[in-house]
Amino acid sequence: MSYIPAGSTAEAPWALRISPDTAGWTYAGLRALTLSGETVEFGTGEEEMLVLPLSGSCAVECDGVRLDLRGRESVFSGVSDFAYLPIGSTVRITGDGRFALPSARATRRLPVRYGAAGEVPVEVRGAGQASRQVNNFCAPDAFECDKLIAVEVLTPEGNWSSYPPHKHDTPGEDEAVLEEIYYFEGGPGYQRVYGSPGRPIDVLAEVGCGDVVLVPHGYHGPSMAAPGYDLYYLNVLAGPAAKRSMAFCDDPRHAWIRSGWEGVPVDPRVPMTSALPGPGVREAHSTGEPEETA
Repeated sequence: MSYIPAGSTAEAPWALRISPDTAGWTYAGLRALTLSGETVEFGTGEEEMLVLPLSGSCAVECDGVRLDLRGRESVFSGVSDFAYLPIGSTVRITGDGRFALPSARATRRLPVRYGAAGEVPVEVRGAGQASRQVNNFCAPDAFECDKLIAVEVLTPEGNWSSYPPHKHDTPGEDEAVLEEIYYFEGGPGYQRVYGSPGRPIDVLAEVGCGDVVLVPHGYHGPSMAAPGYDLYYLNVLAGPAAKRSMAFCDDPRHAWIRSGWEGVPVDPRVPMTSALPGPGVREAHSTGEPEETA
């Protein structure tokens, strides 16, 4: 099933649990955790993971290392710090708030690490009503992992993101094969996924806080924020390639949209949250060259 309503995969202590096995694919997974001061202990097994505060803060203990995550009030209030957890580890999380744990099956064991909010590259993409903010906290060029890729996207009310529609399902120099998870907050909004010749998939789902859409293949987009409601989504991606990449192929029918952004001003509502001290905000709307999805 591609559309997963909030709460439908809850499995204590997890408010959301999607594994590669339950998704019916090989690599990408996602968990969500709600804490009110208690401690949760678990093993990462064969998955590398991140701990990403959606709201609130926590302490993460792993491999004899303690990382204190300052977190944030909500996904719409700022960029968050995060923690990286390697495969084959025992983890303890103590905190107060809601936390996402993007994951990917991996084979290379990297050290426990802290990702500072101030080092997260914040990017403005698109133009006009396709303007959106992308927090590239675990993009391939921003943070080292074995297989895991994760970014956050904030779309102002009434705007479209993940647009033009694109796919990552055919191996080649210009397209990476990736499984992809969309996890939503805010809304209501709408998410579209549709197939390419010989590979059918057809999803048009109304999405809100805690809902998930799985993209095993096919074109995905647009993500539409309904008027009056800002939309957030966390993208989790992973695939078989030895080198992480977010390379994609636009739907040829809509690829012209990118060149149509030339000379169109960016929506002044983005970035929607401040870029904390660090690399600042990069605009990627003014050229017709493809971006990295979202």
